[in-house]
Amino acid sequence: MADNLTDLAEARALNWLTGNSTTAPTMPYSVRLMTVIGSDSAAGTEVVNAGGSTYSAQTVAFPAASGSGGPVGNSSDVVFLNMPACTVVAVELWDAAGTPFRWWWGPVAANKTFNLGDTARFVAGQLTLTMQ
Repeated sequence: MADNLTDLAEARALNWLTGNSTTAPTMPYSVRLMTVIGSDSAAGTEVVNAGGSTYSAQTVAFPAASGSGGPVGNSSDVVFLNMPACTVVAVELWDAAGTPFRWWWGPVAANKTFNLGDTARFVAGQLTLTMQ
C-alpha cells in the first residue's frame, strides 16, 4: 500500500509533524477485506458474511521502519477463516479507536475469489506499507 494513506490520515500525520496535534492511531490495526475498492477519501465495501461464514477483520502488526521510510511488512501471517463466497479486490487498515479510523487502503496484487469456507491468508511481509 505504497503511499495509500487516506486523506484524513495524511492530515493527521501532517498536523502531528508540524506540532499541531498529538493524534496517533489507536493500536492494534485491523485488516479489513474489501469487495469494492475505496479511495483516499472514501472507504471501500467490506466483505459481508453470508451462508454461515465467519469473516471478521483481523489484527496486524508491523515492525519499526528503517531510516529509509520503509517498506515495512506485516510481522506475522494474517488469516481469515471461513470466508463467504466473494471476490476480494482491496484491503484497508483501520485502528482500534472507539470509533475506528481508516488509515491505509490499497488494491490487492490480483483479485482473489473465495468460496464459502475458504481461508484467506496474507503471509508475513506480504502487506507492505511505505511513505514516499
